[in-house]
Amino acid sequence: MHKSISSFDSENKAIAKINFKKFQGKWYSLTSIPTALDKKWRKTVENYTLKEGYFEVFTTYYKTGNTEEKSIKSKLFFYDGLPDGEMKAQFLWPFKIGYRVIELPDDYSYVVIGHPDKKYLFIMARKPEIDKKLMSAIVDRCKQKGYEVDKLVSQEH
Repeated sequence: MHKSISSFDSENKAIAKINFKKFQGKWYSLTSIPTALDKKWRKTVENYTLKEGYFEVFTTYYKTGNTEEKSIKSKLFFYDGLPDGEMKAQFLWPFKIGYRVIELPDDYSYVVIGHPDKKYLFIMARKPEIDKKLMSAIVDRCKQKGYEVDKLVSQEH
């Protein structure tokens, strides 16, 4: 059973405190409202490595209809003076996009990544699948926060 959720309200707020050492490691992207970059990605797995002031992120994925695994490196920055969950992702220097941790249980078994303008949404977990009831509850909470959950696309793990 999952421990309590560190933060939940109907607003699209970033989590105030995150243990970055517990957050690092492997995350399976289960479903998303994708960005233009990852719109055709499936079976996406992200590996976060904690560095000084940021995460180094190594992502592997398959493009729809392609059997060849692809990869990309990026960085995820966090800032002093802002909630820990308020970050910026950088895939191509100098451009950064909003990355907001909006839900994270105490056991760090899954994470919900949103966007300040609710453009993107990513539900990721430590395993390639999570309980269907839990996923349904997460999606319902995202809908309450104003995300267009009918745009969610499965990562097909």
